[in-house]
Amino acid sequence: MSKSKSKGGQGTPATVALAQAKVDFTLHPYEHDAGAQAYGEEAADALGVPYGQIFKTLVAEVEDGLAVAVVPVAGKLDLKAFAAALRSKRAAMADAAKVERVTGYVVGGISPLGQRRRLPTVIDASALDFATIYFSAGRRGLQIETAPAELVRLTGAITAPIGKAG
Repeated sequence: MSKSKSKGGQGTPATVALAQAKVDFTLHPYEHDAGAQAYGEEAADALGVPYGQIFKTLVAEVEDGLAVAVVPVAGKLDLKAFAAALRSKRAAMADAAKVERVTGYVVGGISPLGQRRRLPTVIDASALDFATIYFSAGRRGLQIETAPAELVRLTGAITAPIGKAG
């Protein structure tokens, strides 16, 4: 993996955050299909990456406000486990318009990095099973590949088993 500089207009707040932190990462652009509904699966299929190694960024509402969940595209977010990881009584998926406003990203291109405001983040523990993981670079059609420990460090995340089979 090499340090990737933003070129060809691929710079996003997420790639800027990685570059400023001097983290090794690789950008993986792919042709996004505007009709696609399952963005993570689309990215995995386009890049030939196993569904368990590519992660989606979801935002949920907990008692203290919004929080970020990073889970494999192969499954779903276990809201009870997510709430428990954040020591909250309950969690519910946040409204898409609110998520876009708070993160600065559009749904389907939300990155756990470079959000307008740093939100509490929980990354599914399965991420640590891989040398590298993939996640949104901040827009549809662009994925970042980096070591999961770097994502944990840069987001200040905790890891917990928050994913469940789809």
